[in-house]
Amino acid sequence: MLQAFEMDIAAVMDRIGRSAVEAARVLAGAGTAVKDQALAAASSTLRARRAGILAANAADLEHARAASLTTAMIDRLALDDARIEAMARGLEEIAALPDPIGTIVAEWRRPNGLHIQRVRVPLGVIGIIYESRPNVTADAGALCIKSGNAAILRGGSESHCSATAIHECLVTGLTAAGLPATAVQLVPTTDRAAVGLMLAGLDRGIDVLVPRGGRSLVERVRREARVPVIGHLEGNCHVYVDRAADLEMARSIVRNSKLRRTGVCGAAETLLVDSGCAATHLAPIVRDLLDAGCEVRGDPAVLAVDPRARLATEEDWRTEFLDAVIAAKVVDGVDAAIEHISRYGSAHTESIVTADPRAAERFLARVDSAIVLHNASTQFADGGEFGMGAEIGISTDRFHARGPVGVEQLTSYKYVVRGSGQVRS
Repeated sequence: MLQAFEMDIAAVMDRIGRSAVEAARVLAGAGTAVKDQALAAASSTLRARRAGILAANAADLEHARAASLTTAMIDRLALDDARIEAMARGLEEIAALPDPIGTIVAEWRRPNGLHIQRVRVPLGVIGIIYESRPNVTADAGALCIKSGNAAILRGGSESHCSATAIHECLVTGLTAAGLPATAVQLVPTTDRAAVGLMLAGLDRGIDVLVPRGGRSLVERVRREARVPVIGHLEGNCHVYVDRAADLEMARSIVRNSKLRRTGVCGAAETLLVDSGCAATHLAPIVRDLLDAGCEVRGDPAVLAVDPRARLATEEDWRTEFLDAVIAAKVVDGVDAAIEHISRYGSAHTESIVTADPRAAERFLARVDSAIVLHNASTQFADGGEFGMGAEIGISTDRFHARGPVGVEQLTSYKYVVRGSGQVRS
């Protein structure tokens, strides 16, 4: 009986892969106006079906609490009117972006008369495997539509009802614009066998995989995938408060970086304070965090300014807490901060707070992370905040795409060569 069930999943996934390839060919040739029409219709449908989406999300939340999911996971899962409106606006913002497909990236003429252009094209079929964030369904689907890619979405079991309701809005938008409903497909089963089939590539039915979730999911995808992967493993992000930092600015940025939303990958996990300002800056910053309910795990200098702090372990410097917990340490200047980030960081997002332009430029140039900020919260590590409308994820890779992966990053290119009868000698 188990083998028959597995055979059914394999058959379903095979059909999904084949139909995605066919839809990708149609979407690659779709005009900008048609794609934007689909996104506008999907956005309107999200708003119109808000009550149904919230009801589906309530069912997911009930199951999540019964399963004793963490506070961070439940926060990622939860939807409300504001988050649904943000999804709808995100689709409209994506529609308003320039269409990357067909853009001429570069062109030149050779001495023999050949005219060569490098032109943006879609990647093809993108498989997105994600966990508790139902908004990924809308963001990923919309970005794929705009960039001319078909999408195969596999949400986590904890968000299945919410993802299904949101996906139906995308399908309504696609059909309203005359595009294939299979251009964005949601895997209908929560069985993990479906994930294994996606990692194997669905017999050339998937061109690129994007994982969004916890460490175990991303590690599995990177370990087992037989197609290219775009994404990041962890978001161990840092805020460094330099000796030339304005205290009130530093307090505001640290609080926001850590506590605005603790469960997002751009949340700060480590606070570094310059020894040159520790006497004035460390205590109020640590006190702010503790008073707000954040656990602080620090070195002896941190423990000395507030007895509520706990002694940090070596592992704490490497940890993405995704909760109201932060590691804190005093370092001897900007170079020591850079060295700490290089040793323990995950190359995601780091921020320096300082009024010294030389220290800022040194930090921005020497820290090898996908996103580096000066005098700004790490929570700006978000495609929407970068003006991309939304993102399909944050990439810490050093090839193809790095940082927020938006419409432009979901493209490749081809060379178009025009001649007048040239032959090679």
